[in-house]
Amino acid sequence: MKAIASLVVAAAAVTLAAPASAQFAKPEDAIKYRQSALFVMGQHFSRLGAMANGRVPFDAKAAADNAEVVADMSKLPWAGFAPGTDKAAPTKAKPEVWAEQAKFKDYNEKLVAETTKLAAAAKTGNLDNLKVAFSATAGACKTCHDAFRSQ
Repeated sequence: MKAIASLVVAAAAVTLAAPASAQFAKPEDAIKYRQSALFVMGQHFSRLGAMANGRVPFDAKAAADNAEVVADMSKLPWAGFAPGTDKAAPTKAKPEVWAEQAKFKDYNEKLVAETTKLAAAAKTGNLDNLKVAFSATAGACKTCHDAFRSQ
């Protein structure tokens, strides 16, 4: 799992180092990239939610591993919201993503901050810490989805 996390961090560094227009050959590639990053993040976040909500037994190592992936993945999708990616392929992103860039950036920064706290809480091995951090992270997700994602 640490090797995967290292690869994700390396991919993030490469992604953040290049301008958005140079990262993707076509707008559809950017859309697929962001959707894929958000999908992977959601899968690992759901595993944490199952533990936090008592649907599966708490496993401290699995929680820490999944939270680390969530924190790493939370840094990736934003480059995929480049200009021209609002209509290039089916997407649930609302037009407000491009019209309200400052607000969108603020929400993405809040999510990254909350997922960092989530990873730290999961590393404590304490279920109560995980529950608090999971709830805060879920709130950051919901705030952004409410403003910028079509259902």
